[in-house]
Order: sequence, then C-alpha cells, then structure tokens
Amino acid sequence: MKLTHEHNQITQTTNRIINEHINPYIDEWEAVAIYPAHKVMKIFGDAGLLGIGKPAEYGGMELDFSYEMVFSEALGNIRGNGVSTSIGVQTTMCTPALTKYGSDELKQDFLAPTIAGDMVGCVGISENSAGSDVAAIKTTAKRDGSDYIINGSKMWITNGVQGDWICLLCNTSDDRNIHRNKSLIIVPLKSKGVSVSRKLDKLGLVSSDTAELFFDNVRVPLRNLIGEEGKGFTYQMEQFQEERLFAVARGLRVLEVIIEETIEYTDQRKVFGSSILSNQAVYHKLASLSAEVEALRSLLYQATELYLDGTDVTKLASMGKYLIGKLAVIVPNECLQFWGGQGIMNENYISRALRDLRVTSIGGGANEIMLEIIAKYMQIHPGKKHK
Repeated sequence: MKLTHEHNQITQTTNRIINEHINPYIDEWEAVAIYPAHKVMKIFGDAGLLGIGKPAEYGGMELDFSYEMVFSEALGNIRGNGVSTSIGVQTTMCTPALTKYGSDELKQDFLAPTIAGDMVGCVGISENSAGSDVAAIKTTAKRDGSDYIINGSKMWITNGVQGDWICLLCNTSDDRNIHRNKSLIIVPLKSKGVSVSRKLDKLGLVSSDTAELFFDNVRVPLRNLIGEEGKGFTYQMEQFQEERLFAVARGLRVLEVIIEETIEYTDQRKVFGSSILSNQAVYHKLASLSAEVEALRSLLYQATELYLDGTDVTKLASMGKYLIGKLAVIVPNECLQFWGGQGIMNENYISRALRDLRVTSIGGGANEIMLEIIAKYMQIHPGKKHK
C-alpha cells in the first residue's frame, strides 16, 4: 500500500488533535473512569475524521479504506486505548452496515450526525451468554403494527453510557436457521424501556464507558431496520472485516510506542555500571519484537489493498486479528520486564498499555475463533469448511 501526501495529511491532523485535545487529559479521564465522548467526537467530526470513507452526501470524505487504516494507526498514539476504542466503534463498528444498507432516511437521522460528531454510536452484539458465539444471542425484536418491540440485554457495550443510539443485532423471527433469523435495528438509547444496568468496572480501557444494557418492551419503528430483515448476521460478519483490520492498525502503533519507550528507558537506566539496553538479551528481544510488528503491518497493508479491490479478506483479516492479539499479550509483557519495578507503577505508560492491550485477543473475535476461521478458509477444519 503506497502512502500519499493525502494519507500523511490524515495522520498529521489526527496526531495534532491527539496531542492538543486528548493526551494532556488521559490521566484525568483514567482517574474518573470516563472521558467526554461527545466533546471529543465533535472535535474529530469537525475535522472530517469520523467519516473518512463515508459518502459525501452524509458529511463524509468519500475516501477509500486505506485512509481509514492510516487514521486507525494514528489513533494508536492515544495514550489510553479506552478513547481510541470508543472512536473506533464510532467510525468502524456501528456505522458500516448503516452506510451500506440503511435507507436514506435512516442515514440522514443517524449516520450524518454521527459523522459530524453530534451523536455517539454503539454496536450491540455481545450478550452475557453470547460473546464469541454471535449466533447464540437471545435479544428479540417482534413486529407489532408499524413497530418492533425489543426485549433482551447486551453486554460489554463500548459507548453504552454516553451513547445516543445503538446498532442492535437481534432475533426478528423464529426461523430455526440461526444465521437467517437476525436483523440489525437502530435503537435510540433514550427510548422508553432502555436502561443502563451498570457501567462496567474493567481491567483495561478504563477511560471508555462500557455498559450492560437492558431492553424492556422497547418500541422502535419498522423503518429503523437496516437493510433486509433476516440479513443481520450476514451484515455483521461483513462488518467484522473492517473491525478486525481496525484492531490491527490501531494496535500496531500502540506496540511501536511501547517498544520505542522501552528502548528510551533501558538506554537511560544504568544497572551494574552499564545501560540495560547494552545487554544482548535486551536489544535482541526488542529487535525481534520490532520485526514481528513490522511483518504484521505488511499483512495489514496487503489485506487493505485486496479489500479495496473488492476481495473477501476474511482470511487475512482473521490472521491479522490473531497476530495482533498474540503480540498484544507478548510485547507489553516482554517490555515491562525490562522496566523492572517501574513497570508496575501506574504512573508509567507501560503498565496501562499492558492492561489496555490484554482485551485485544478477546474482543472483536477471540484468538481461538480467528484460528477456527482461518482453518476453514484453509480447508483443513474437520467440521464445516469454507467454500
């Protein structure tokens, strides 16, 4: 993937916003376990960065997906993954299906203000009993005249406390085919019957608001359906390609920052008369980790190019998501060891990075699920194979 002047401008603008409006306040937001989502989204919206690949008629830049990946990489410079995850939900998780399949009316009501940063969106898939097994969700939406009546719950919903609307995956029929009985429906979070059961207390991503939501006889008009009824599972699987590539792109820069800061610290820290970095075991390990990060970037750029050509990149996206999940555990852990006692101090970024990155091998598809998908595409899975 060749980067142009326009790609670099996206990076520069994103980094300027991060340096001026986000990183100076991250410690404060982490301390109170929430960040001002509407304020931050509006800053990005005014810069046009929430709709990089979205149609111009709804306020987007209408640029190709490579620009979104460059933006996602730059978000890795935010010194708290809670904020970058929240922004990623806004740009790459709750809006792709709405953009591709939603009616013009629905896009005017929800996509345009989300791109502008006037609304904060969520995506509602996971439930207490359905995380990796998306098809096992229990939330229902039953037709009643010109409305759907929604009942159920959703778990681990990023932006769930401050959000204005949610792209909700729910069962809309009794069809026994669990892949054809689901739909995506836009639900305003101020609707009667929607409640935030609790703001979740998490190991990492502390500055993002993550909620458990309940839906008790919530009425929304039938026109809030995205695309066709019964196609929700398919739409969601398509969206996962972009979500997983976002996770790779954002994660790559976070890992680079960890390595860079570890190099700086170990070069300055003296032990037994010489720097920690001067030990071969240390500089070899950092060189090895850097090589793996750069190799994964090549996979990301290849997948992005193929995606731009309309190729199904599920296999590559799954490989990338698996590898970033693996490195997200290895890199901060290996680097923290070189920080010694300083590594477990919350005042140092390395400890936050280790906590924030741990979820990478779980959220958006656990590493084990990624290996299942890859095996099916390789035609080596003993069960159902991809055709």
